[in-house]
Amino acid sequence: MHAAAERLREAGYEVHVPDLYDGRTAETVEEGMAIKDEIGRDELLRRAVTAVAPLSERGLVYAGFSLGGSIAQNLALGDDRARGLLLLHGTSDLPDDAAVDELPVQLHVADPDPFEPHDWLNAWYLRMQRAGADVEVHRYRGAGHLFTDPDLPDYDEEAAEAAWRVALGFLADVSGE
Repeated sequence: MHAAAERLREAGYEVHVPDLYDGRTAETVEEGMAIKDEIGRDELLRRAVTAVAPLSERGLVYAGFSLGGSIAQNLALGDDRARGLLLLHGTSDLPDDAAVDELPVQLHVADPDPFEPHDWLNAWYLRMQRAGADVEVHRYRGAGHLFTDPDLPDYDEEAAEAAWRVALGFLADVSGE
C-alpha cells in the first residue's frame, strides 16, 4: 500500500493513506478478513469518512486496493465533489439508489479473480453505469488477485506495469494534468 502511494507521489500526486486498522496488518487474506470482520464494515466506513472529510472539499480522486477499493467506492459514491474513482483488485455492492454525475471510474482486476468473479463484475459494471458512472474495466488474464504488489506471490510484473501505466493516465485525465 505504502509503495503504491509512493509511486503516485513520485508521479506528482498528493496521496493520503489513512490507517483504518489502528496499525494492525495481516500476513494472509484470511487474517485480513478476520481483522475486517472484528472491526466491522460500518466502523471501517466511519473511520474512512472521518479521515477524508477534511480533504473532500478539494475534489478528491478516491482509490483503493482490494477491500480498500470497496471502501473507496463507497466514499466516492457519497461525495458529490469526487473527481474520480480508481479501483485495483476490488469493488463493492451498490445501493439501489446510487447516483453519480458521470463519475469517472477505472477498475483493474485479475482475470479470473477469486474475489471478483465474472458474473459479479458484469453486474457491478451495469449497476455502476445505471448509477451514472463512466466506467472502464481492465482485466489482466492470468494475473493473481493482488497482481500489482511486488511483495506478494500474486505479483505479475507485466500486468502490474500495464495497470500502472493505464491508471496514471486515468489520474492525469481526471485531475486535469
